[in-house]
Amino acid sequence: MTLSSAAILLFLIMDPFGNMVVFNSLLGGVQPRRRVVVILRESVIAFGILLLFLFTGKWVLAFLGLDNSTLSISGGIILFLIALGMVFPRKSVMATEPGEMEGEPLIVPLAIPMIAGPSSIAALLLMASKEPDKMGQWALALTLAWSAATVILAVSVPLFRFLGRRGSIAIERLMGMLLVMISVQMFLDGLRTYLDQP
Repeated sequence: MTLSSAAILLFLIMDPFGNMVVFNSLLGGVQPRRRVVVILRESVIAFGILLLFLFTGKWVLAFLGLDNSTLSISGGIILFLIALGMVFPRKSVMATEPGEMEGEPLIVPLAIPMIAGPSSIAALLLMASKEPDKMGQWALALTLAWSAATVILAVSVPLFRFLGRRGSIAIERLMGMLLVMISVQMFLDGLRTYLDQP
């Protein structure tokens, strides 16, 4: 996997256009200026969590006795389920009304699992375990994907007005379709690796 493909994969998994709808709903009762501060704070927290998993993931996998094929197959399944949710969004997620959450959310649910979710963590663990000599490249890919997602979320108020609810959902579904194909490939790669083992 190259730097660009890793960055694109992580960007698609972070799903900023889909999160934009949820973020605007959850932060509906927060003033627009303060909303940007909250989004940036949650994004930084999520970035720190993802970096932590990227650089410590191999020890976690070794401790649990998991190999690359297991991680690839399970990561593909998780990513597939999340991608299906993007293509066919659940009404319960989209139906969050402004003011439903009292005060500002902290860490949950914006940083985790909206940005630093199980699929992005699984993707980073897979990259780190398959090619540990490219840790700098994976960190850069994460930084690029996170930066792009954060910019989109930070300007989500005017961007959401421009795209509209239907426009943002349409983009999310397109990204979900791409993720479905990536998740199937991840699953097949893990299955092939498992079957090739002696």
